[in-house]
Amino acid sequence: VQLQASGGGLVQAGDSLRLSCAASGRTFTMGWFRQAPGKERHFVATMRWPITRTSYADSVKGRFTISRDNSKNTIYLQMDSLKPDDTAVYYCAAARASTSSTNSRDYDYWGQGTQVTVSS
Repeated sequence: VQLQASGGGLVQAGDSLRLSCAASGRTFTMGWFRQAPGKERHFVATMRWPITRTSYADSVKGRFTISRDNSKNTIYLQMDSLKPDDTAVYYCAAARASTSSTNSRDYDYWGQGTQVTVSS
């Protein structure tokens, strides 16, 4: 399975962006992680499938929304009220199993990453 992420860019604080990630094959759980310069990769959001259960990092709750179009094997991350602290490379990930894990080790496939930069 290959994952293709898109939608990153340079925005100002308070703006919105929507990231997309298309999978070339069938997956179960799909989610997003992010990595800021000099920092470790951290969990952002995930959607378990087929139970359709979502999980979010505390730092993005209420601002980010993950959704899925199963007919297109695509997930989205709608990011509203963006802050400079959201600046990072965002990676989509997918798991062969149905899981709600926030641990990157439980994901089997990774996209190439898309840069999100939020200026103050």
